[in-house]
Amino acid sequence: MEVSKEIVMSTPGHPLKEEDIEHQRVLSVVYHPKAKYSWATGIAIGRFLSDLKAGKITGSKCQHCLRVVVPPRIFCELCFKPTTSWVSLPNTGTVNTYSISYITADTTRVKEPKIPAVIEIDGTSNAGFLHLLGEVKPGDVKVGMKVRAVWVEPQDRSGSITDIKYFAPARK
Repeated sequence: MEVSKEIVMSTPGHPLKEEDIEHQRVLSVVYHPKAKYSWATGIAIGRFLSDLKAGKITGSKCQHCLRVVVPPRIFCELCFKPTTSWVSLPNTGTVNTYSISYITADTTRVKEPKIPAVIEIDGTSNAGFLHLLGEVKPGDVKVGMKVRAVWVEPQDRSGSITDIKYFAPARK
């Protein structure tokens, strides 16, 4: 770890110098943990990701209020009842909102914009999920536009939301 010549504190006090650390005049601990972790997707998202890998979009249905949501949940956030059934959904949906971005996540400017959009999958009752649009010019995107999922080749899928490359305008 490289330490600057002088670390200036934002509160009044004596500035810390590199030699203070080198000569152990201040408490300094170097720790390199060997931490291992795993992340469980849970029942609902695990099923959703597994089905994406198979080229299918799956939602969950609340038998109490009859809502169908995607990504699926294990309980309904409106009536707090368990969602007890899975619903196979089409690969089509509607653009609810979108943005045209000429800046990437790391603030790099690009000539060809990315078009993130919230897609409401046909047959669902919720606002949808965020994904990219493709095969469409920025000026042609509209709220309410019908779209279809464009999938990654089956052998290249990994069980993630990126198994859908993007959503393209629906064929007429």
